[in-house]
Amino acid sequence: MKILLLGKDGQVGRELQRTLLPLGEVIALGRHGADLSDLEALHATLEAHRPDVIVNAAAYTAVDKAESDRDMAAQINFRAVSALAKYAKARDALLTHYSTDYVFDGASRSPHTEVDLVGPQSVYGATKLAGETAITDSGCRAIVFRTSWVFSSHGSNFLKTILRLAQTKSSLNVVADQFGAPTSAELIADVTALAVNGYHRNQFADGIYHLAASGEASWCEFARYIVSQASARGAALQLTADGINAIPAADYPTPAKRPQNSRLNTSKLSQALQLQLPHWTAHTDRAIDQLIKIGIPT
Repeated sequence: MKILLLGKDGQVGRELQRTLLPLGEVIALGRHGADLSDLEALHATLEAHRPDVIVNAAAYTAVDKAESDRDMAAQINFRAVSALAKYAKARDALLTHYSTDYVFDGASRSPHTEVDLVGPQSVYGATKLAGETAITDSGCRAIVFRTSWVFSSHGSNFLKTILRLAQTKSSLNVVADQFGAPTSAELIADVTALAVNGYHRNQFADGIYHLAASGEASWCEFARYIVSQASARGAALQLTADGINAIPAADYPTPAKRPQNSRLNTSKLSQALQLQLPHWTAHTDRAIDQLIKIGIPT
């Protein structure tokens, strides 16, 4: 099969270049090769390659900036996704796309299922939900993964920020009343390849799936774990886990409202692929090992 990967330079895109290769011919494009802000150019790219599978790992992910940059967030997360879905429908291609826990309001006390009512509380969440809706409305064959709290040893993310700050700070305040499952780009890419291959073999159905590591943590618990594990591996840090202070989200205001509950129920995906999703600490340890090996960024 011919696979067109969009967003190759992002956290998930980098990992997808590895996991999709065994499935067929992979054409991996970044912003310069496939600019989702230019729909005409995007359509020309699709026509030039005529993929059997489109994997869209490109997205507008600047959650706070989106509050004042609504049009661009909508362009990337909604209008471009709508164009991909319409092309996939017309060419009978499979579209694989990534969404987010931000489509929910975060008020639920239980992990969100795929059929729970949505209610985004931010521009980012609203544009991602609009992208989901555009895919559904198009009638194309599509696999949509909602995920959360993505990290890796590449790009900008919470894990790398904590390690960078821990080198110079002796104390840090981190939100303790928002909960989710830190999920690695590596895991997302691995599962994506399994799902696409399963679909190709008529062993996996299209639809919306929740994809996140097992277990849960607050941002504060995640930060303390990162620091304690990095220190145990010999990283030279000024910050200790005890130096990370738990604070309520109300004490750390941001332009975009974050869900209090970002936990995702992944039972549907686990049953469909017959797999057990690893605990979030497993890939966190791997990422820390990789960063210590290559040198923690300053």
